[in-house]
Amino acid sequence: MVIREVGPEELPAVGELRVRAYLAGGFLSPDSSYAPRLRALGASDDGTVLIATDGGDQIAGTIMLAIWPRTGQVVTGPDEAEIRALAVAPGAQGQGIGRALLDAAVARAASQGARSVVLSTQPEMRAAHRIYERAGFTRLPDRDWSPDPETTLLVYGLRLDAGPGRKLAPAES
Repeated sequence: MVIREVGPEELPAVGELRVRAYLAGGFLSPDSSYAPRLRALGASDDGTVLIATDGGDQIAGTIMLAIWPRTGQVVTGPDEAEIRALAVAPGAQGQGIGRALLDAAVARAASQGARSVVLSTQPEMRAAHRIYERAGFTRLPDRDWSPDPETTLLVYGLRLDAGPGRKLAPAES
């Protein structure tokens, strides 16, 4: 597996992979108003999109890292980075691709000076929650938010500057 930045010509395929993965997992309805936004993430200067490939042109997964000030509303300041849109192709799930992408995004955030990383996730995305928790992320329930009246997103965080057991405590938000 190779993890690298996406090329501009690959962004449409990455957007489709995200939507396919979210649809297959039941996290997105076919008529969702979020699908176009999910497809477009990374097309403007809103973050760095990383992809996992087989070493060729087959994209197996993707994740986006946003560094201040290109972050969303869950970030509280310039020392935080945000991870968005972790998605693994339905046929490639369960092979460690999601964790490898998460680790790569965290390493990149640290190399760019972030002291912590936060992310939002749907309550139903239990497999993703396990990946985040195994990577050392902790829940930040005081930062949970709703982009619309029908949706509540859970927030997780990870301290990058605290060494072993590096947890971003809710009180530090």
